[in-house]
Amino acid sequence: MANSKGAPRRGLEFWKKAVARLEAGESAGAVAQELGVDVRGLNRWRQRLDLPQQDPQGQREAALVKEVEKLKRALADKVLEVDFLQGALHKIEARRRKNGSTGAQASTTKSGK
Repeated sequence: MANSKGAPRRGLEFWKKAVARLEAGESAGAVAQELGVDVRGLNRWRQRLDLPQQDPQGQREAALVKEVEKLKRALADKVLEVDFLQGALHKIEARRRKNGSTGAQASTTKSGK
């Protein structure tokens, strides 16, 4: 990003006009030399001023692609978690069948006999 000193010193309008000349097809070196600024600084201002003008549809698509990837990862994590828990449940059920018990406490009579 460009140095923030450039805007107050020369003014935002100065940089907008300079970038407009670049967009019109003038050489960056020629514009920079004529205005007495560094070519790199001029190019940084071009990037800075172009950011808000990016394609909103492309930004939306990029955001949606990121969200889809995030949701796919979350779904994969949940599938692994469910598989693990189902496997653990099957092992517990197999042990209960093998021991012949349900795992519940045995009942006793009220009289204690």
